[in-house]
Formats: sequence, C-alpha cells, structure tokens
Amino acid sequence: MRVVVGLSGGVDSSVAALQLQREGHDVIGIFMRNWVDDSVTLDNACPWVDDANDALLVAQHLGIPFQVIDLSNAYRERIVDHMFAEYAAGRTPNPDVLCNREIKFDLFRNAAHQLGADAVATGHYCRRATTPEGRHQLLAGRDPNKDQSYFLCQVTSEQLSDALFPIGELEKPEVRRIASEAKLPTAQKKDSQGLCFVGKVKLPEFLQQQLEVEHGPIIEIPSEGVKSGKHPWDGPTFDMGQGREVGTHPGAHFFTIGQRRGLNVGGHVEPLFVIGKDMSRNALFVGESDRHPGLYRKGLAMTASNVHWIRPDRAPEAVMDSMRVKARFRYRQPLQDAELTKTDFGYTLVFDEPQSGIAPGQFAAWHDMETGEEVLGSGVIA
Repeated sequence: MRVVVGLSGGVDSSVAALQLQREGHDVIGIFMRNWVDDSVTLDNACPWVDDANDALLVAQHLGIPFQVIDLSNAYRERIVDHMFAEYAAGRTPNPDVLCNREIKFDLFRNAAHQLGADAVATGHYCRRATTPEGRHQLLAGRDPNKDQSYFLCQVTSEQLSDALFPIGELEKPEVRRIASEAKLPTAQKKDSQGLCFVGKVKLPEFLQQQLEVEHGPIIEIPSEGVKSGKHPWDGPTFDMGQGREVGTHPGAHFFTIGQRRGLNVGGHVEPLFVIGKDMSRNALFVGESDRHPGLYRKGLAMTASNVHWIRPDRAPEAVMDSMRVKARFRYRQPLQDAELTKTDFGYTLVFDEPQSGIAPGQFAAWHDMETGEEVLGSGVIA
C-alpha cells in the first residue's frame, strides 16, 4: 500500500515513517512548509528550515522519496487570520485543532492523494478503529501522557477513512527507543513547542502583528462580588460596586480566561487570574488565587453551527435529549464526567464538578462514557 506520511522533522513522525516501512508499505515523506516568517519566534533561527532539513535526513536514512510542499498561504488564511480575528473578538482559539482540520487532513491529504496515496499517516499519539457497521472511530492514544486525540477532535469520519497513526499504540519512551535503535537523525531531538508549524513564540508579540495595543483597566473582583449565572453554562457575573482598579493592561484581546502571567500587578499574597473580560470597555476582571469562584463554571454552551460530530450516529436526536460523556476543553486536561444535552440553539455541556478557566472560543471535545477512549464530537465554546 502506498502511504504518504507527514514528516515534520520530529522524532514522532520519523518513527511513524519507520514503522510503516517495516510493515512493507511504499512510503513517501512530505514536509509541509506552512510558516516562513521567523520575525516573531524566540530565537533568530528559522525553525521550518531546520525541521525541513531534519525531515530530509530522516527520509534519506530510510531511503524513501521526499518532497516539500508550500501551504503557507493557505495556513495564513485559514489558521493565522482566523486566530487574529478570534482574539480580536475576545475569544481564545486553538490553532492546533484548526491546523489538523484545515491543513493536515484537508490540503495535505489532498496532496497525498495526488501522489496516488492509499493512506495518509501522521505522528499523532492517537488511534483509528472501524465499527462492524463501517463507521470510522477516533480513539485516544495508548500513552495517557501524550494522547493527542483532542487535537483531532474536528476531523470527519471520512477523513479518518484513510488515516493511519503508526505510533498510536506506543508510549513516548518506546518511540525514543525505536528511533535510537534505528539510528534515526531525530532520535534525540526535543519535542517542538509553540504554535503548530510556527514554533515557539511570544503570543502577545505575535498577536501585535495585527492587533493594536489599547490600554485598559484591570479590575479586581473579590470573591463575594461574584454571582452565578442564570444557567449552569452561563459565565459568572460581577458586582462592579465591589470591584477596584488595580492596574492597566495593553489590550483585553491579548488575555484569556484563567491566565495569570503578564498582568504585572503586585501587592497580593496569591497570584491574580483573569476571570472575565468586557470587550466593549476593554476591561479585564481578575481575582486572587486559583480558588477564586470567578474562575469556575459548571458548564458551557455551543451553537449548532459550531458543533461537529465525528460519530453523528451517536448524537442526541431531539431537543432535550441528553447523554453522559467524558469531556475536556484543554489538551492534557483529565477527562471530566458531564451531561451533553441537545437544545434549540445547539448543545450544552454541564460537568459534574465545576471547571476552572472555561473560555469562549476554546474547543470542547467529548468521549464515550463507557471507556473514555473514543472521541465522539467537539464544539466551539460560545
């Protein structure tokens, strides 16, 4: 079988290619050049050049064909521009989830098919399965510390139909061991950090490419100034009469709910956290300590147009139908027991226990309740 693997220049995709080759497949490596601007990275190096060179070395080591495809224009339009727009509106997007939906399992997949690929492979720590009825499933990776199924929560069943995840059954130490024994050039390379395909960046500086600095007040709300929303999925409201201005910020759009760094406000025993934003006033609301009630919500809501089902056959059919699920809204967050309910505007997700740092724009992903292994669907938090 001809398999095109996305070689990123890291150890995970390198071992994915090696495993496929060992299984006897006709393997082709492709490096996606998605970002070429190094002006906002934390060093003067050009990360995509280094990664492309490492990917080439791996392909040469394995003796497989290799090429570079330039998707940078589409990446800017579909990922970066969207990210800027979301932050400008006060929301918190996840570019890595979007990158998989828009780039790796769309444009890259199409390019692979043009090369006659029977399947497309990546170095994600997740798994794919198929039900007896022929429905394709996205499953969590075997390594609980590296499971990346959250980042693929927006892919479709059709996109999974020819997707392969060769390291999904492995744990990270085993991947390193395989790479070292095979003398892969990337065996000891550190894992990449930062935005998908951009590299390690200072997010405020990155956002300031398009978002202007606009100073506004930081208002501290005491615990007694927090009021619960009307519904479990509503955010808390604040009693402005109890709030006091404790500083200024460069723009509410540069901050997200739950953030503690970058506030630069002293004089407190415990750290301050962002607990809310008023974009019309360009105001940040903060609370002291990670136990502040303003950080916590019982649930979240998602509009119908922003909800995606990998397994539509598992979706509730009627308004007020509900199902028990395990859910998360951040990568590596432990799965939380919750109730997913279909409403006249979309869906609500109400957790058994209050959750800290739920922010509009994030992706919530839900898994089956029985084992927690299968990702059933996801949605953008309203």
